[in-house]
Amino acid sequence: MIKSIHHRIAIASLLLSFALPSKTHAAEVSAGVVRQPAAPGKYQLAAPRTIDPSTLHGKRIFGYQGWFSTADDAGPLDNWNHWSADRKQPNAANFRVQMWPDLAEYEADELYDTDLGHPDGSVARVYSAWNLKTVMRHFRWMRDYNLDGAVQYRFISRISSRPEYRVFYNQVLDNIRQSAEAYGRVFAVRYDISDYQGPSVVQDIQKDWKSLVDEMKVTDSPRYLHHKGRPLVVLRNFGMSGGKRLITPAEAAELIKWFKTDAPEKYRVTVMGALPGYWRTQGRDVKPEPGSPAVFRSFDVVSAWPVGHFRDEAGADKWLEQVVIPDMKGCARLGMDYIPAICPGYSFHNADPSKPYNSIPRCGGRFYWSRVDHVVSANATMIYNAIFDEVEEGTAMYKVLPNAAAQPAMSEDRRFLALDADGEQLRSDWYLKLADYAGRALRKEIVPTEARPIDP
Repeated sequence: MIKSIHHRIAIASLLLSFALPSKTHAAEVSAGVVRQPAAPGKYQLAAPRTIDPSTLHGKRIFGYQGWFSTADDAGPLDNWNHWSADRKQPNAANFRVQMWPDLAEYEADELYDTDLGHPDGSVARVYSAWNLKTVMRHFRWMRDYNLDGAVQYRFISRISSRPEYRVFYNQVLDNIRQSAEAYGRVFAVRYDISDYQGPSVVQDIQKDWKSLVDEMKVTDSPRYLHHKGRPLVVLRNFGMSGGKRLITPAEAAELIKWFKTDAPEKYRVTVMGALPGYWRTQGRDVKPEPGSPAVFRSFDVVSAWPVGHFRDEAGADKWLEQVVIPDMKGCARLGMDYIPAICPGYSFHNADPSKPYNSIPRCGGRFYWSRVDHVVSANATMIYNAIFDEVEEGTAMYKVLPNAAAQPAMSEDRRFLALDADGEQLRSDWYLKLADYAGRALRKEIVPTEARPIDP
């Protein structure tokens, strides 16, 4: 954590060269005043807000995977997608996710039996995003904790090549739409090209977007998120090193141009790039190709993916200073918006036992809150939060089991990550509460501090 007063003043001074902070913050910086952490208090639930869908500014948007299915959910996949490594009924040896959802509020028609058991002898059960009731529950939590909304991950490799996955993801998107409309949240679409192997990623994304606009009419929804006067679409993994079939700079340029100017008006959007961490400097996670810098600069909004680039507080601070702040300055100079991405922690051990367990410890929310404090103090006007329901990579923000003692038994090379992993007793909704305060800090309703704003 950044503890040096001079360090924080230096960061604020650097930012003044390219972004105008709030009047209060500007006055404090000019006077050499550093705001001290207030004593944490009890959580105060604010009155729910209906979210303005016309802009990203002032919003903290979550990723929403929505990819969980079961073999008995009446959906088209007929498998346990992402719950288990082999998509068969989850057991102690094949279970894939890192955190166990807290299912206390779910009803019987939302839950599906696994081959795992809890210490009390009860059968361990999971949910499916195919079930509208479950997605409604997640968005009701967003409403209850004043979270703004979410973007659906659409994996174009599966959607374009497997009809059953297209049907599944379309149903999940419709579930998201209905839920956002019911609870006054916003939603948008985020295309991911991970492991795409088809002949034309450009045509496949264009075809899918046209179907979403023409058939599902997603942009007709009053809750679809807009920015700069148009619907928002996010493109992820462009220019990333690795992968089986990466989009070329020429293809990326063609697709972005189509979205922004060449498509008929009803398909045009504001394009956000969820880019490699070192997109601006062409660093180690960027595939070195001559056309990439121009493509990166053609996005309307940019976000650099932070997961995997640091393991602790010191590394995250370095990321802020060497990547986030210079990215914000560069985007401001180019007339682009920048949305910093933050996460509460990270662990991918159950999906890949060769990976370290609890590789980025959450530290009871202190790690997450320090990210919020830093990007808000750096005058961010929007935040991307990874990821609402990502129990597979251990970045989940929704309700998960807080105590290791209640989790199902696993095999020796797999173990779950409960909220008490770092030695502190927390409620299952702890990160929803912190996310609420993150939004308040972003909207300047509270002064961000280094200390957590609430007690467990």
